[in-house]
Amino acid sequence: MKIPTKGRYAVSAMMDLAIHEKIRPLTIAEIAEKQQISLSYLEQLFAILRRADLVRGTRGPGGGYRLAQPANSITVAHIIATVDANANVEPVEVESHLPQILWEQLSQAIYDYLDGITLEQCIDHPSVKLLLEKQKGNRTASQKLYAA
Repeated sequence: MKIPTKGRYAVSAMMDLAIHEKIRPLTIAEIAEKQQISLSYLEQLFAILRRADLVRGTRGPGGGYRLAQPANSITVAHIIATVDANANVEPVEVESHLPQILWEQLSQAIYDYLDGITLEQCIDHPSVKLLLEKQKGNRTASQKLYAA
């Protein structure tokens, strides 16, 4: 199963918010630039996420978006299902003929797996932590270069 683009972009943006949750709010423009996502597309996704009470925005200087719920209570499945009604990650009812049962059980297993992964687990993953450390090191090196 391939996760739809809307779902991948929404999860990436929400991970960015979770990473910066204790630091500061992020603007949609900052997220769009970091994630290389179209600003207008991301604005549409954030409108959906805001209506679903997954993010909250603050206007004005120093404003931006934050998670509306703790990162340990937001699952990947919830984010994907919120932004893409056609993602087919929702639990389904089992029909009576065998091929349909197999596909529906597989869909259920995928949903259960994604529903067991929270944003907090995503940002605590060792590969994410390693990437963040590399990015932090690159920023520090470029700051020293410009300071000289």
